[in-house]
Amino acid sequence: MSKEKNQNEPTKDSQYIQQHMANERTLLAWIRTAIAIIGVGFLVTNLHFTMKSSITLLGDFLANTIGMASVVLGIATIVMAMVSFMRKINAINNQSFYAPKFTIILLGLFVIIIAVVFGIYFTILLLP
Repeated sequence: MSKEKNQNEPTKDSQYIQQHMANERTLLAWIRTAIAIIGVGFLVTNLHFTMKSSITLLGDFLANTIGMASVVLGIATIVMAMVSFMRKINAINNQSFYAPKFTIILLGLFVIIIAVVFGIYFTILLLP
């Protein structure tokens, strides 16, 4: 009987159920973002190699760089999201949450770098 009673007692996680559910939604949003970043890399690479008339060595290099960087950034985003999710579980339960500024700044810088390379690629592609 006492074993059954322990199963019905609230856990520490259940005290902050809304925060944990929001944390889970945030994780899923980061995973969707990572999938989109990876998709952009595949899109650029695929578009480049289907446009046979505009293939150059520099274009090949930039398309491959964008593709690989996007995949690496997408994987890094998933890893950072999972680490952040796990840290936030404890932070929520301990009521000691701190916003992850470094992670957001680092990810933002990587996205900006890929966007700049993407812009250079299309500038070179559009120039005669």
